[in-house]
Amino acid sequence: MKNESNDIEENLAKEAVINFFEKVHEIGPELRSAIKSNSYLLKVKKKHILLDLGKVQKCIYFVISGAVRSYYLDSLGKQTTSWLLFEGDLVISVYSFFSQKASFEKLEALEDSILLVLSYNNLMFLYNTFPEFNFIGRVLTETYYIKSEEKANELRVLSAKERYLNLIKKKPGILNRVSLGIVSSYLGITQSTLSRIRGKE
Repeated sequence: MKNESNDIEENLAKEAVINFFEKVHEIGPELRSAIKSNSYLLKVKKKHILLDLGKVQKCIYFVISGAVRSYYLDSLGKQTTSWLLFEGDLVISVYSFFSQKASFEKLEALEDSILLVLSYNNLMFLYNTFPEFNFIGRVLTETYYIKSEEKANELRVLSAKERYLNLIKKKPGILNRVSLGIVSSYLGITQSTLSRIRGKE
């Protein structure tokens, strides 16, 4: 009974990811079957490290439930959060995954999380076998790049308060799931500055 329950959970997770892909391009029955057979479900605890500094990312993750962050360390060992990822997001260190070289950032679960996993080799197999999946991959890569540019522009142009309000608008309830220290790091401000901004709401 337990195995049957796990199978149902895994199949629902795979269908959720396929539905996500289908927002980009229609997926035929062969590709649907290939995605299912080349991916698997992974459950991790809070603080689990999905990718460590200096390691090569061998798998891409899709968040079914939970939260993950990516961060890097400066020369003094201070953590700077670059991404906060939740349900429906892809978890990837773009440089490490696509170059298959050592990562300069870490990927850490902020909550107990359920992830669907697709290895680099299996992704390349899907790309090589199904032209439509190449299209999906290209669009998702472009989307990730645009989001990265948007975040960089926010740090350059918007005030600390504007960045905070923008985050709250995009991710309502984020402060109930992520600590103030990590949120302030993501916004590029100190925790005391974030507290002052919140105190004026």
